[in-house]
Amino acid sequence: MGMEWASIAIDAIARETMLFAGIGFLIGGLDDLAIDLTWIVLRLSRRAPPVPPELAAYRPSPERRLAIFIAAWDESPVIGAMLRTALASFDHGDYRLYVGTYPNDRATIDAVAAVARTDARVRLVIGDRAGPTTKADCLNAVWRALCRDEALDGVSVAAVVLHDAEDMVHAGELRVFDALIGRFSAVQLPVLPLVQRGARLISGHYADEFAEAHGKLMVVRQTLGAGMPLAGVGCAIERAMLGRIADARGGSPFDAASLTEDYELGLQIAMLGGRGTFAWVRASDRGPPVAVRAYFPATISGAVRQKARWMTGIALAGWDRLGWGAPLDWRDHWMRMRDRRAPLAVVVMAVAYLALLAWVGMHAVHWIARTAPPAMPAASEALLSVNALLLLWRIVTRAVFTGNAYGWREACWSLPRMIVGNVIALLAARRAVWAYVGSLRGIALRWDKTAHVFPDVPGLHP
Repeated sequence: MGMEWASIAIDAIARETMLFAGIGFLIGGLDDLAIDLTWIVLRLSRRAPPVPPELAAYRPSPERRLAIFIAAWDESPVIGAMLRTALASFDHGDYRLYVGTYPNDRATIDAVAAVARTDARVRLVIGDRAGPTTKADCLNAVWRALCRDEALDGVSVAAVVLHDAEDMVHAGELRVFDALIGRFSAVQLPVLPLVQRGARLISGHYADEFAEAHGKLMVVRQTLGAGMPLAGVGCAIERAMLGRIADARGGSPFDAASLTEDYELGLQIAMLGGRGTFAWVRASDRGPPVAVRAYFPATISGAVRQKARWMTGIALAGWDRLGWGAPLDWRDHWMRMRDRRAPLAVVVMAVAYLALLAWVGMHAVHWIARTAPPAMPAASEALLSVNALLLLWRIVTRAVFTGNAYGWREACWSLPRMIVGNVIALLAARRAVWAYVGSLRGIALRWDKTAHVFPDVPGLHP
C-alpha cells in the first residue's frame, strides 16, 4: 500500500512539474524566436544602418569637450591602469576624466591622485559621504564637480560618457560620441567581455550573453523604436538631456536609490522624447567593432552578486520604479517584459530541474514496484518536441553570435556555458529576492560591487 501511494504521488509530481515547466519554456522560447525572426527580417531587408558603419567617417570638427564619468569604490588595484590606458588611447583632443571616490577609501584616492598629478585631464572627486552608497550616488557627486568646473571655465561639455574602473576603452570611441551626440540624446557602444582562460565557463558566459544582446537584441530594440537601456559603460548622454533630468530631480541626474541607474536612465531619456542609438561601428572594413572590453566576474560568488544586483534593479525594483511606459505602446511593453522576465524564467527553470528529478524518481519507484509507469499524453509529447526544437534553435543562435564576436572555439564553449549561466541565475534569483524584500522593509540598497581585474597591457605599468 505504501509503495502504491508513493507511485501515485511521484506520478502526480512528475506530471504537473513537467507540464508547468513545458508551458513556461514554450512561452519563453516563442518570445526568443520572435526576436530572432525579427532580426533575420532586418538583415534580409538590408536597411541602411542608422549611423556610419566605419570609424573613418567620424572626424568631428571642431571637437567638442566631453566628460568621462567613472565611479570608483575600492578600485585601487585597477583604477590607475585604467586611467593611464585611457589617456594613452583616446583619439580626441578635448576631454576630461572625472573619477568619483569616497573619503573612507584612501587607497583609491591615492591611486587616482597619482595619475592626476601627471595629467591635468584627470579630475579627482571626493564625495561627502562615506562609501559604499550606490553607484548613482557617487556619479551625482561627480556631476556636481562637473557643474562647478563648467561655471569656472565657461565651457559646457557636449556629453557625459560613462565608464567603469576596469574598462579597456577603444581609441576611437570619443570620436563616435562627439559626432553622434546632438543628433542623438544617447549613444551606446557594444560591450565585449573578455574571457579569462582560467575561468572560461564563468567569465565566458558573459561573453555569450553580451554577444547576443548587443549583436541582436539591441538592434531589434532600436529598429522597433522601443526605449534603449544603457549598459553603464561605453555610453554617452547629451549634456542638455542630463541637465533636464537633473532639474526635474532637484539637481541630481542619477537616481541614488537605484541599483541600475544606467538601465533606468536610458528608458527615461526615451520617455522624455530623446532619441538613442546603438552604434555598431567597425574600426576598419571588416575589422573589430569600436567597443568596450573588460573582465567580468570569474567566480561563482562574484557572478551571483553581480547578476543579483542586475535582477534586483531591473526586474524587481525597476518594475516598481518605471512601470510599463506609454499606454498601448506594445513595442516598449514587449521589451520591458523581456527585461523583467528573469525571475519568472528562474522559477520555470527550477521547476524543470525538479521535474527531471521527479521523472527519474517515478521510473525508479515503478521499477521497484514492478509496475509500468504511466504513458505520456500525446499533448505532452508534442509540447516536449516543440520545446526541444526551440532549445536546439537557441543553442545554435547563441553559438552563432558568440562565434561571430569571438571565433569558433568560444562558440563551442557556449553550450556548456548555458548550463553554468542557468546555475548562476538560480543562485542570483534567491539573493535578488531577499535584497528586494529588504528594500520594501526600508533597508537601503547598497553598491554590492565585485572585485575587478584590469587586462595586462604591455608597457603600461611603470
